[in-house]
Amino acid sequence: MSYRDKARGSLLGLAAGDALGAPAENLTPAQITERWGRLTEIEGGGTDDTEYAIFASSLLVRHGHRLTPADVAAAYRSEIIPLIAGPMKGAGFSELGTVMALRSGLEPPLTGRVHAHGWSDGLAMRAAPYGIFCPGDPVEAARLVEQDGLVSGDGEGILGGRAVAGAVAAAMSGATPEEVADAALSVIPADSWTARSITRARRALADGGDLHRAVVVSHYPWTDVAPEAVALALAAFLAGGGDVEESVTFGVSLGRDADTIGAIAGAIAGASQGESGVPARWAARVGPATGKCLPVVKGRHVLDVADELVKGL
Repeated sequence: MSYRDKARGSLLGLAAGDALGAPAENLTPAQITERWGRLTEIEGGGTDDTEYAIFASSLLVRHGHRLTPADVAAAYRSEIIPLIAGPMKGAGFSELGTVMALRSGLEPPLTGRVHAHGWSDGLAMRAAPYGIFCPGDPVEAARLVEQDGLVSGDGEGILGGRAVAGAVAAAMSGATPEEVADAALSVIPADSWTARSITRARRALADGGDLHRAVVVSHYPWTDVAPEAVALALAAFLAGGGDVEESVTFGVSLGRDADTIGAIAGAIAGASQGESGVPARWAARVGPATGKCLPVVKGRHVLDVADELVKGL
């Protein structure tokens, strides 16, 4: 299977997982079961997860392995902020805070710290392109995604992005699901919240335990916690044995930040299985980005973006 096929599978899987999980965001597994039984069909379009992944890809196409936080900040200022009148629509807390910080004249890494949402899964949701760009090299994928993350995140938020980029890089090279999870852990500190959450999720999955009890921060009012979302997405990928449909449907059934969990699981599984691994009925529902969050990516299709990424390898 070619890198192009895997890249297309990864971004298509990301977009499909994002769209499938969108209506289940912030719901509980019980609420999802009551409404859909098992959520298997895409009802609408994607969210900021897909649009930010497209934007991240554009940074890599332009800067490649030389990408720096200054490049990312400059792109926000020239391509995102001028097209936004007032607050961003549909963006996560970390990205909203970053735009405000950049508008105030701050530079990274302060832009990822002052908003106090540095632990969010905003980087993890757009980390797949960095893994695609570094097939078989989780360490470089993690280093590159951190350049992006320093603009909008901090601490565990950056570690979540590193873990996802590392996992996708391993999947791009044909690693088994367990090897992919190992790769995610290999690029983050073993004593980090993110690593502990991934390890607990794997243990719960192996023992038939409750994934929510293992990793979910149930007392916190928001669901965009990177260690939680990344751990649940990797658990979904493992539970699905790397199959795109099984991984994504398992992931979105967990609720919480369901679109991001679905997007991450879909990106990793798509990198493993390639474009043909994404269900045709899902692929048919993935159209060009609407630009509802990031006007700069309006009209871009993830398959074209994947092809551009691979040309830079």
